[in-house]
Amino acid sequence: MSHNPPIRWAGALLGAALLTLTACGSGGGGEAEKVTLTYRLWDEQQKVGYEKVMAAFEQANPGIDVKIELLPYDQYWTKLTADAVAGTAPDVFWMTPTQFPEYVTKGVLAPVEAGDTARYHQTVVQSFTYQNKLYGVPKDWGIVGLLYNKDLFAKAGVEMPDKLTWAADGSGTLLDTARKLTVDEAGKHPGEAGFDPAKVTTYGFASWNHYQTQWMNWVGSNGGKLVDKPFGTYTFNDAASVQALQFGVDLVNKHHVSPPATQTNPPTGKVTDMFKAGKVAMFPANNALLPFVAPEATFEVGVALMPEGPAGRSVNLNGLAEAVSAKSKHPEEAMKLAAWLGTEQPQKMMADGGYVFPAITGLAQGYVDHWKSQKLDVSPFLEESKGTTFPLPITTGFTGFETKLNQIFNEMYLGKLTPQQAADQAVSEGNASIK
Repeated sequence: MSHNPPIRWAGALLGAALLTLTACGSGGGGEAEKVTLTYRLWDEQQKVGYEKVMAAFEQANPGIDVKIELLPYDQYWTKLTADAVAGTAPDVFWMTPTQFPEYVTKGVLAPVEAGDTARYHQTVVQSFTYQNKLYGVPKDWGIVGLLYNKDLFAKAGVEMPDKLTWAADGSGTLLDTARKLTVDEAGKHPGEAGFDPAKVTTYGFASWNHYQTQWMNWVGSNGGKLVDKPFGTYTFNDAASVQALQFGVDLVNKHHVSPPATQTNPPTGKVTDMFKAGKVAMFPANNALLPFVAPEATFEVGVALMPEGPAGRSVNLNGLAEAVSAKSKHPEEAMKLAAWLGTEQPQKMMADGGYVFPAITGLAQGYVDHWKSQKLDVSPFLEESKGTTFPLPITTGFTGFETKLNQIFNEMYLGKLTPQQAADQAVSEGNASIK
């Protein structure tokens, strides 16, 4: 997919900044030119929705033009950092919980007014709060749910249990169900005599080194904690967390219901492709992945609630915010746009288009209805959002630490480090990266 090179709006911003006033003749009042704001995002599909959203904003605010700038995700943060340093950051732009601490502590973001924040999902509000101030208008949220291949379930004669459960000792309906769906070339299941883990044709579950959809959810569901507090330190080497990590690894190396780490470890992991190819029956994924998985699947996709652990169900909810540059040449207009994007009309437009779950609670039905028209019941995602949810670790240095974290945990999933060794090493590296 070819991406157009990023357009530089510096000239446009400068031009708009030099507001030319009409010559003050007899009784002539000063009339300002239109203000042009730059709005930056990374999602091509959402850009289509935002074109309609911005048209509605411009209609209501005839003095403001909004230019949407699309950058691929892998270029987005590099460019944003460079622009922030140069003082040419876009006026309003998307912000994630993991990147937020870096930008807010360096003074790049302006505090925002979002009215009554009680109307938004509270995990999103907490994700963008620093020193009791909000630094991003809650935009949307995505949550991890369990995608599953209904055809494989039917073929194996297995019903999806009403509730999937797990415990570190291997008890619970999750492992039991995954075993029934895992089959080798000879038609044997794990635990049966003659089962060959080297010749599995279909895996019951995808357990792999992916923090957002995998082990962080096990940690929370077992009573462990990722960080002691927002902008705090990492704590996931405690007993409950390590037990949860062991469970995730055991699904692969002990129970053989998940593909080996040699096939799934990042950066080259192939889990999504394996699920789309019908090689994996159950696949934890964020609902944001649906537009990329559902249209290409050659089987009926189902959505189920994430499994409950000994401490209940705890699921990652990843919200985005509309951030405003502290150095915007048009602070008043930029704030107006960000605040408006946090209101019902634009959030409903994006939900009804099936793009995102909106940050405003109570507006999600449009998103559910959109996917129902695509023959997919996404209501389990919504149900989970009403239970125990957590953001990705909100502390400085995470983005730099992420690569190291993945390297350490790749070794853990390969069985080269014990979960305790991996967690101790990762926590120590992570805490060293906190500024």
